[in-house]
Amino acid sequence: MTFIHATAEISESARVGDGTLVWHYSQLRQNCVIGKCVIIGRNVYIGESVSIGDNSKIQNGALVYEPAILESGVFIGPGVILTNDRFPRAVNTDGTQKSSDDWNPVGVMVRQGASIGAGSICVAPIEIGAWALIAAGSTVTNNVPSFAVVAGSPAKRIGWVGKAGVPLSKKNDAEYFCPRTGAEYIEYDSNTLLEVLG
Repeated sequence: MTFIHATAEISESARVGDGTLVWHYSQLRQNCVIGKCVIIGRNVYIGESVSIGDNSKIQNGALVYEPAILESGVFIGPGVILTNDRFPRAVNTDGTQKSSDDWNPVGVMVRQGASIGAGSICVAPIEIGAWALIAAGSTVTNNVPSFAVVAGSPAKRIGWVGKAGVPLSKKNDAEYFCPRTGAEYIEYDSNTLLEVLG
């Protein structure tokens, strides 16, 4: 059952899927598309035409600016910011205030199952790969490979993570396994890790 708190501001053109929860003082702008069973916490901003996939969680105080796309099962931690302007300015070179016609927004793509830790900033245009994990407080300025764990400012890869969300253990030079599920993974190079399918 869909629930939208009375204090939330939802545009008439926004689409909200079945089973989604939208909590206090959150704002969903024009033409955004929210999937099924999404949890949107308190004081969240979802920009115009942003797309959020099924079963995602957007925690309190997150700012998701257009034209971001979040696939299914994405976790956005408290206070995360997904930007949309690589070189922001309030005014044009002649001193006039910029309008929406004076710049071209760029977005953050977050692939299936990825998690972005509390207080992180993702500077568009970038892509966060499937099942990647961004450590809390990171500043992400480059694409993140699928299954990568990145941390720092700017964020750098510090390891690999499995679908269960825990760091992978090394089996040998190129093979890893998940200590929680036993799932196995193969590293092809520093930017490519693939799950071994039975």
